[in-house]
Amino acid sequence: MIPSMQVLQQVDKKFIACLMSTKTEENGEAGGNLLVLVDQHAAHERIRLEQLIIDSYEKQQPQGSGRKKLLASTVSPPLEITVTEEQRRLLRCYHKNLEDLGLGILFPDTSDSLVLVGEVPLCFVEREANELRRGRSTVTKSIVEEFLREQVELLQTTGGVQGTLPLTVQKVLASQACHGAIKFNDGLSLEESYRLIEALSRCQLPFQCAHGRPSMLPLADMDHLEQEKQIKPNLAKLRKMAQAWRLFGKAEGCDTRQSLHASMPPCEPP
Repeated sequence: MIPSMQVLQQVDKKFIACLMSTKTEENGEAGGNLLVLVDQHAAHERIRLEQLIIDSYEKQQPQGSGRKKLLASTVSPPLEITVTEEQRRLLRCYHKNLEDLGLGILFPDTSDSLVLVGEVPLCFVEREANELRRGRSTVTKSIVEEFLREQVELLQTTGGVQGTLPLTVQKVLASQACHGAIKFNDGLSLEESYRLIEALSRCQLPFQCAHGRPSMLPLADMDHLEQEKQIKPNLAKLRKMAQAWRLFGKAEGCDTRQSLHASMPPCEPP
């Protein structure tokens, strides 16, 4: 559908008007023209998110491992994170799994309720740098604490089986995708609009932004509008109905009036 989308123009510096094919003709060509408005911010946000996810993993994976490993960055000094004894036990037992997620954890013998995080996913450090540039307070420790809680819960339920990109990492990347995306009131040329839609068509989830909101809105089926005809009255049928009413309707009305008159008592003289 999206690869065959035809770009029309930018609308109100917020949307890109497009025609989308909705069916395939007998000759194999795309047919059907659905008029849609693409949210330029949501579309660019989705494009950026999927590229950021790709860039977050190491290019060279361990041969034969079949595992993807997140890029990590060293934190100095290591972050001191308070945990329960059960959480510490789980983190220690599955520390190799956590390394694939960009977490390097040390377990000091001096405390059973403390872990030291010396490596974190690279995107956490990039988020920290962005926050500091904006004059905001540090966020890395709070994000790592959230990440550890998430992983402990998953380890308790899955026994170390890794699935999709961790939610905490995805939230950080979604924030990065949003801040760097095209905004409303950013003017786009026809060529820039075309390149944006082309990039969106290559996304795995092109119909929603990084936060899950729709990236496009269908407006009208143009083919249906073109085929719609003005309804004309059936004059022949109307004549027959009028004749039937004259023949039967009046007679029934007359009989009804006569029966009503017969059933009414005579008026008494004053």
